Amino acid sequence: MRIEKCYFCSSPCYPGHGMLFVRNDSKRFRFCRSKCHRNFNKKRNPRKVAWTKAYRRTRGKEMAVDSTFDFEKRRNRPVKYDRGLMGKTIVAMKRVEQIKQTRDQRFFENRMQDAKAEKKKQARVEIEKSIELLAPAVANREEVMRNVIDNAKSRIAARKKSASKLTTTGNKDMMED
Repeated sequence: MRIEKCYFCSSPCYPGHGMLFVRNDSKRFRFCRSKCHRNFNKKRNPRKVAWTKAYRRTRGKEMAVDSTFDFEKRRNRPVKYDRGLMGKTIVAMKRVEQIKQTRDQRFFENRMQDAKAEKKKQARVEIEKSIELLAPAVANREEVMRNVIDNAKSRIAARKKSASKLTTTGNKDMMED
């Protein structure tokens, strides 16, 4: 059983799914669904269609060069079945997939780190453009904070007074005994 790659979007084509187009020069094009086949027939470039892997790689949204991609290359040399070799191969495939996922995650985090800085920069520019809208809100917030602090101070003072009354009355009760 061989899982092929879609010629247009690079997603997996499982056996019995999708379409196979064979050109006059015997070149085979496998498509995962009719959407990919239609876009191919319309002569669209996969690198310019936003939902394809080729687009994501050319725009730097996914890793384009990595040593783990070498394991996905198609090999046409038949290998005699050996149970031990198959076990090792499956373990190696899992390990390669794990390495690939960690590298993808690291690549994504590095890409988003730059995006975060850009987002902050754009937010600052937007605030500077419309500072007149924010000025009254900031002034109002300071007034509200002042009121909250004053209320808190008065409550604390009231608690201290009531605590001091209790201790003085407690001392008088002890003296009477």
